[in-house]
Amino acid sequence: MNRKKTFAFALLLTLVLAVMLPTAIFAADTALTPETAQIEADAQSVSGKSLGSGIAIGIAAAGGAIGMGIAVGKSAEGVSRQPEAAGQIRSSMMLGLVFIETAIIYALLAVILIIFVL
Repeated sequence: MNRKKTFAFALLLTLVLAVMLPTAIFAADTALTPETAQIEADAQSVSGKSLGSGIAIGIAAAGGAIGMGIAVGKSAEGVSRQPEAAGQIRSSMMLGLVFIETAIIYALLAVILIIFVL
């Protein structure tokens, strides 16, 4: 057990060093002119917007999918308990799904605005 912990720690340390050392080495020897500094700042801005937009739409889609799954599962459970109320349960479920999907579409619009306008 102790050998496994030591091996895991050594592996983790190696991975951390492999990620951090090249960054420090490459960052140390660059002298940026004002033009290249502006180009690099623009590239970092685009990169940050892309990463943030991807994370935002991913969270919105995952949250919407979870919400839709719960809604459909609960409506199926309700129909199985009261088959005579299936029409009302189905219409309530559809209305709820529309609201969930609307929230996801709003997130998509916000992400598109972030990418193309800001």
